[in-house]
Amino acid sequence: MQVTESRTADPAGLLAALRRVLPADGLLTAEAERRVYECDALSNYRAWPLAVALPDTVGQVQALLRLCKEHGVPVVPRGAGTGLSAGALPRTDGILLSMTRFDRLLEIDPDNRVARVQPGVRNLAVSEAAAPLGLFYAPDPSSQFASSIGGNIAENSGGVHCVKYGLTTHNLLEVTLVTMDGELLTVGGGGLDGPGCDLLALVTGSEGMLGVVVEARLKLLPLPESIVLLQAAFPDLERAGRAVMDIVAAGVVPAGLEMMDQVAVEVVEGYIQMGLPVDAAALLFCELDGATAEVEAQLERVQALMRACGGYDLRLARDADERTRLWAGRKGAFPAMGRVSPDFYIVYATVPRRHLAGILRRIGELAAEYGQRVATAFHAGDGNLHPLILYDGAVPEQVERTEKLASRILDECLAVGGTITGEHGIGAEKIDKACRQFADPVLEDYFAVKRAFDPSGLLNPGKAIPTLTRCAELRGSHVHHGHLPHPELDRF
Repeated sequence: MQVTESRTADPAGLLAALRRVLPADGLLTAEAERRVYECDALSNYRAWPLAVALPDTVGQVQALLRLCKEHGVPVVPRGAGTGLSAGALPRTDGILLSMTRFDRLLEIDPDNRVARVQPGVRNLAVSEAAAPLGLFYAPDPSSQFASSIGGNIAENSGGVHCVKYGLTTHNLLEVTLVTMDGELLTVGGGGLDGPGCDLLALVTGSEGMLGVVVEARLKLLPLPESIVLLQAAFPDLERAGRAVMDIVAAGVVPAGLEMMDQVAVEVVEGYIQMGLPVDAAALLFCELDGATAEVEAQLERVQALMRACGGYDLRLARDADERTRLWAGRKGAFPAMGRVSPDFYIVYATVPRRHLAGILRRIGELAAEYGQRVATAFHAGDGNLHPLILYDGAVPEQVERTEKLASRILDECLAVGGTITGEHGIGAEKIDKACRQFADPVLEDYFAVKRAFDPSGLLNPGKAIPTLTRCAELRGSHVHHGHLPHPELDRF
């Protein structure tokens, strides 16, 4: 796909046109204002946009996209900015389109268990509004107190409970989006199975490259009758990994199955001081929910399996307060890192569960090789790893070494049949690694989809989908007679 370069010889003219269609305070052009939007949560990648647009109606979004297409100016959609893959990294020649003013929870339909929301609504706000009706919204990323539904859709976010309840794509019924042409397009429907091609799944996780989400219908679930949380320590990674495999093999479907390695346990205990077993090589958290009789039967089974795998110091939480205290160990992992390190770099990847112990061991070896401390806290139930590399961003050598280490970790995950993403997208950060993961035929399909939705290539260019030329260079592909393979395909 060919990215259209800016054709406007008069940026001031474009900005004047945008001011006519946006609210009085809806276009930010001052240096200090643009700097606020220079990055998402991955601050290693930074750029200042030409301007920041803050529309508050669908019509304004449509008008903005039409104007930008007319002028050949790229548009980068942005939610709350909590993404960790530089998916909302601005273009210096483009408009940063912030959807934060689309923050209305439009409707909760308890009979059909549906919430209708604008994209700027916080993830947690949906469950808070649904709770009095006995319902909740299942996807719960660690950033749920701040991340927006639009961003969750763009990244196909998951969370602790994705093992049982799935990712955003499994809890989404319908999305209304605006294309680069300014066309209003609705995909999905009121039921779980809509007619025709499943464009909803295509849009979910597309990182704002196909359209700008302006409304969504979310699936709500009944609050479970009973919830328990079990924590167990393990003397080595192999036995902790075996416990994960055995729980799943036994037919138990936990609401959440989380793990922390020893480094993470030590750092977290220093932060929250709740008596975590710092001698443990791994700490496993298993949450069970459902009908009370079912939960009790599963709890007995899980406890037996954990003990059979060498689990010790088992702790059980039955009520909400107890679960909150026990979950504090796992959920305190990220904030705890700020206590021991100026910065940390989060690597997101997913591996088959059977390789968890081996990958964790390999991460430890790589950490020693690069002379850096790495703490790992992650969704063990679906093999979704979150190694946290501790470093000092003020030291250029450490930044460079950290990025190399992160790259090596991703390579190791790919080598065992894993993926470079889990629930946080590719963005600009992992676009080179995508060349390792995806073969040319897959990329060709990506380009075809992109052309169908955005022929001008102006929506969030340079993210998620690497160019075939770039991949050929990274793979060391042979060029025949001055031509790359598949010369009929557009390159961008």
